[in-house]
Amino acid sequence: MQYVVIGAFLLLALFKKAVYVLQEYERGVIFFLGKYRGVKGPGIVFIVPFVERLVRVDQRVVTMDIPTQDVITKDNVTIKVNAVLYFRVMNPDKAIIAVENYLYATSQLAQTTLRSVCGEVDLDDLLVKREEINHRIQEIIDTSTDPWGIKVSTVEVKDIDLPNEMKRAMAKQAEAERERRAKIIQAEGEFQASEKLTAAAKIMAAEGLTVQLRYLETLRDIATENNSTIVFPLPLEFMNLLEKVKKL
Repeated sequence: MQYVVIGAFLLLALFKKAVYVLQEYERGVIFFLGKYRGVKGPGIVFIVPFVERLVRVDQRVVTMDIPTQDVITKDNVTIKVNAVLYFRVMNPDKAIIAVENYLYATSQLAQTTLRSVCGEVDLDDLLVKREEINHRIQEIIDTSTDPWGIKVSTVEVKDIDLPNEMKRAMAKQAEAERERRAKIIQAEGEFQASEKLTAAAKIMAAEGLTVQLRYLETLRDIATENNSTIVFPLPLEFMNLLEKVKKL
């Protein structure tokens, strides 16, 4: 009975070594006595125990955080930048054979590329042209990882941490820019108002009756606002106007 139990245990161990169930997103890279034999899966895969070896490879999209990197920009500003990388294994055999650890290698390559690209541009370009920076980093990493059977789909720069003195300088610059725009708008408003007043003055100067009507309107507004009796001397031209009205 003891030998039966031992035999059953050995058969179970051999079965576990010989049979693999690979998920839809997995592939198995098969090696026969250390030599590459092929890629199998998904589903049930049988191998010869102790002679063949199977290495699982996940082909789903991997989301990898690129740790914060200290970067000196082209205009000598020290900043901290981090990003996120999206990639997937397209060729499982290359990912296992061409590089020792494709996850670690891709991570290290992404960090060095992030520092290199961000160090080649000015701070203003890094803040404004974020999409161009992302695309450039993605192209460089994708080209370098192509021999490993890896496809880099997206790289996104997440945070750019500026020094405190740089933040204060940028805040002052933004405030000065807002003041400049406000003064320009005010000057444009005054200029347009002066044009309208000049045009109105020309019309009133050409028509004497218009001046008199404007005079009466001003008297009415003053009396309404102050709620008091105000005596104003009437100009001679107004008296002449009244005489002309009576004659009509």
